[in-house]
Amino acid sequence: MCVKGACVAEGLLGALKRLAPLPPSFSISSGGHAQKEQPPTLKRVRCSNVSLNLLIHFLPAHRHRRHTQTPHRLRQLRQPPSSAAHVRWRWSRSSRQAGRWATEPAASSSPRRDDTRKPHIITFLIRTLLLMCKIACVAAALIRVLYLAAVAAPAKSLLAAATVAFSLVNAPCLRYMNQAALGRSFTGTFCGDLLAGAMAHSWRLLVQGLTSFMFLCARADEYVRPPPSQLVLMAHDKPASHPQQVHISVVGAKNMRISWVTDDRSAPSVVEYGRSPGKYTASATGDHTTYHYFFYKSGAIHHVTIGPLEPGTTYYYRCGKAGGEFSLRTPPATLPIELVVIGDLGQTGWTASTLSHIGGGDYDMLLLPGDLSYADTQQPLWDSFGRLVQPLASARPWMVTEGNHEIEALPVVEFEPFAAYNARWRMPHEESGSRSNLYYSLDAAGGAAHVVMLGSYAAFGEGSEQHRWLEADLARVDRRRTPWLLVLLHAPWYNTNQAHQGEGERMRLAMERMLYEARVDVVFAGHVHAYERFTRIYDNEADSRGPMYITIGDGGNREGLALRFIKDHKSAHLSVFREASFGHGRLRIVNETSAVWTWHRNDDEYATVRDEVWLESLAAGKQSLATTTGRHTDEL
Repeated sequence: MCVKGACVAEGLLGALKRLAPLPPSFSISSGGHAQKEQPPTLKRVRCSNVSLNLLIHFLPAHRHRRHTQTPHRLRQLRQPPSSAAHVRWRWSRSSRQAGRWATEPAASSSPRRDDTRKPHIITFLIRTLLLMCKIACVAAALIRVLYLAAVAAPAKSLLAAATVAFSLVNAPCLRYMNQAALGRSFTGTFCGDLLAGAMAHSWRLLVQGLTSFMFLCARADEYVRPPPSQLVLMAHDKPASHPQQVHISVVGAKNMRISWVTDDRSAPSVVEYGRSPGKYTASATGDHTTYHYFFYKSGAIHHVTIGPLEPGTTYYYRCGKAGGEFSLRTPPATLPIELVVIGDLGQTGWTASTLSHIGGGDYDMLLLPGDLSYADTQQPLWDSFGRLVQPLASARPWMVTEGNHEIEALPVVEFEPFAAYNARWRMPHEESGSRSNLYYSLDAAGGAAHVVMLGSYAAFGEGSEQHRWLEADLARVDRRRTPWLLVLLHAPWYNTNQAHQGEGERMRLAMERMLYEARVDVVFAGHVHAYERFTRIYDNEADSRGPMYITIGDGGNREGLALRFIKDHKSAHLSVFREASFGHGRLRIVNETSAVWTWHRNDDEYATVRDEVWLESLAAGKQSLATTTGRHTDEL
């Protein structure tokens, strides 16, 4: 070994000696072994033996609690001679505090293998199992104590004890969460905060889980929002001359229009009718039309007006002198009258459910503010829709207005908009002074109620034909003779749902003032596939002299429900009730001053009355809203 290496080794030995002095009666020999009765001065020895031997014994004592097994080369360097008198130096934990070296016999040249042995996985599993058993025993004992207390103690005492126990546990957890939210320590130590945090969060999860479970149990019969349903396609299996898609509408005070379709385009447009089944005392003749859409050509669409008819009377009739017999009942000439209101109907399973619920109760007239068949250029769906609604539409008048799904105009081909709607659903626009089938008005209950059907997709701005017509129509209404004034349109003017936000704003700015000055009682709209009822409003403010706005676009369309309402919408404070569910509404006008509105939510087996409100006519002078009943909710 060179002199430089020996000097380095001697320097290391000096440093170790200063950190942990050797006993004065021991010294280091050139062989790296301790010898008794040597001078206390350390000799310059070979680095390969002395320095490595001391470092091997010294460094593990500072880095590990127990000696670790050394590499094979290092073990060879520090092997002592085969003598029982030799001892090996180690720095023991017990002597470390005294700063002394401890000795142990060098019983074997091989290292102690038990020093490097780690706990076995089986031991860990056994200890974990024992701990779990202890926890289970403690839990069983607590349950037994609680059971005995429940049997022996009265209910009030148990409730009080449970309240106290809950407070004792809940209060510290709340304090911890408050301190953690402020960035402060709860216990003053890191480990204490860690343990307290684990306990607090575990308690929070437990309470939230129990609360959710109790909520589900308490509301197990609550309504589950349905997904959109598949289309219900109705086929026609009758002869070509037999009528199909039969529906009726009112024309004036004493007449009814009968509309139907035949595949035979030469079938006669004639209706036979009378007050007794099979006995027709009168007949009327009308006309028919057809239309083309791409390669589709409609059947003959017949329209025949019958009358004069007696109000509140049942008539039996047959169309085209072929097929089966139908019956209808004319609306009453006086109050009370019941009106069914549905929007965005479509032809799905939920549509069939809505129609079934409507047919389960009596009514006099049905009002539909747009979006009928959802054909959307697929013309055979118009035929299927007509067959689906025929059982109800052939027995009570259906008064409809157009929606966006009736437009069916293409930008390139430039089909005439509303071609199918105007051909199939002819409304009494001419009788009300309107030049368009897209907007009109009618009287009900002998003029006690005036219904205005507006067109959201016809020109409505100031100076437009619809604007002028509406102004003239409202001016003709005498509120002393007509205490109830209703308006229907498709795109809502007030809406807190995320769907179709602001689409009715331009029309509102153009026409709201006229409705307010005419003291319109209720404005019904569709378009948004949910139900929402507002208070009386004018110009985005609550006003007892303004109309009540109701969105009812939840008839059963194929697009599904509009589930999301905007909590912080500017009109949210005006929204009294809102819910995204399929259903229909009924407005029963009881007399000249009072009416009741109910919204019937579709359920699996029956229609549930979810919202109900009594209201007074604005023509009555009180201009106030009556007491509202029913269950109100702000979210889905």
